[in-house]
Amino acid sequence: MSILTFRYRIKDSTSATRLLRMASAVNYVWNFANEVSMLALRRDHTFLSAFDLINLTTGTSKDLGIPADTISEVCREYATRRKQTKAFRLHWRSKKRSLGWIPFKGRCIAVSADTVRYYGQQFRFWLSRPILGTIKAGSFAQDAQGHWYVNFQCEVDDPGVPNGNAEIGIDLGLNDHATCSDGVKYSRENLTRKHADTLAMAQRAHKKKRVTALHARIANQRKDWAHKTSTTIVNRSSVIAVGNVSAVRLVKTHLAKSVLDAGWSQLRAMLAYKAMRLGITYREVNESGSTVTCSACLSKTGPSGLSHLGVREWCCSVCGDLHDRDINAAHNILRSGRATPSGSPLL
Repeated sequence: MSILTFRYRIKDSTSATRLLRMASAVNYVWNFANEVSMLALRRDHTFLSAFDLINLTTGTSKDLGIPADTISEVCREYATRRKQTKAFRLHWRSKKRSLGWIPFKGRCIAVSADTVRYYGQQFRFWLSRPILGTIKAGSFAQDAQGHWYVNFQCEVDDPGVPNGNAEIGIDLGLNDHATCSDGVKYSRENLTRKHADTLAMAQRAHKKKRVTALHARIANQRKDWAHKTSTTIVNRSSVIAVGNVSAVRLVKTHLAKSVLDAGWSQLRAMLAYKAMRLGITYREVNESGSTVTCSACLSKTGPSGLSHLGVREWCCSVCGDLHDRDINAAHNILRSGRATPSGSPLL
């Protein structure tokens, strides 16, 4: 069993008005939790738990106009975020600074076709795909453009059977965003560069709505490509090994925009959960030295350093093999992915 999130856009503008009213109540609960937690820390030198916050907000549902389960979910989320950040306090939530958010439990809603009923109110949404499994939880969420969405977190059965039988190592890059060890390459145009001129014109004209819409379009196109590519790779694989390339170093160079546009983390995350559902072995391995190591004789004779990133093909001076830089790296990543922690072959 696994949890999948199904996201649907809310239809009419009247729903947005009602949801904004509820989102204000959620912000009030969050800010109350923030305030009492700071007071408890000053007085008792301890953090309030989710249980403490839920007890302090008991009986406020009718006055706030949101279900008690939603108030409890806000308290749990606050306690979780504070524990993660270990901060003295979290950011305050407000209508101007925060996007609308209304969490709920599955038992708080009733879904019928394209309508969800929540706290006595009905909200219609575009049913772009069927809802699978059992709804456990979810939320109403607002994006930067002011559009509202309903998210259903559903427990679904995993197929557990791989569709393909290929063992694939993947080298993530900039020219070709994903290069597989079997020679297949997946790439797309640089979306940041494509929309740069249009975005700059809108920013100079102070057209905030246009700027927001362009950013949303870029993000949606990037996400769409990542979904399609990850699905294609997973459907033909039985073993997937991906290099753990980090953008931290490269964003400090002249390649920063290209690195951020590539969205390596997003692609890896999609590969991971889709592989898990199909029972495919998925591993992220240390790719250090993968581009300079000959996949035939394992000699480190390849071009290294940022100054040699432009060298896409090279010949091993030891064994004489001619390598495509990315495919060679993918072969080395697959070799690392086949090994268990003890060093023995995976298959």
